[in-house]
Amino acid sequence: MRRLMLLRHAKTETDAPSGRDQDRRLDDRGHRDAAQIGDWIAAHPPFPEAVLVSHAARAKQTWDLAWEAMKDRVPAPQVEILPELYGADPAQILESVRTATAPADPRRLMLVGHNPGMHEAALMLMRGGDPDGAKALAHNLPTAGLAILDFDVKDWEDVAYRRGKLVLFVSPKLLRLG
Repeated sequence: MRRLMLLRHAKTETDAPSGRDQDRRLDDRGHRDAAQIGDWIAAHPPFPEAVLVSHAARAKQTWDLAWEAMKDRVPAPQVEILPELYGADPAQILESVRTATAPADPRRLMLVGHNPGMHEAALMLMRGGDPDGAKALAHNLPTAGLAILDFDVKDWEDVAYRRGKLVLFVSPKLLRLG
């Protein structure tokens, strides 16, 4: 069994001072939401053993704030910054998942990236599972939204479209409503 956690970066400023999209940083809500989703992850094992993070400032900040909220309660995962996750489409995201073996071959993997690729990948990977989560996820993977999928496979290279069971979809907004 392999568990994939797809986390979209938290809410950002509209424009970066540099004018470059990848330099956009989290706004105040983004800071709160990233910490809230990290706190939620820490309270809901199992935890990611490896985390692949886009090199964009907002993705790195999202991970850093989430980790800060969970680090005292969760074993430290292996973290790798992957430039190819910035602007990745579902095929690129799937390739990143399939090659997530070195050096420790994690059984639980988290990706921190961007829409539309993360949302499209979640929809394409999902086949069944939590019907309420699937309904909520159908229209959007919101900022700081987390889709958790289980795959009944032995290796990451066997992960494929329509093979994942949606375990849960959660977002800061859903946590506030719940």
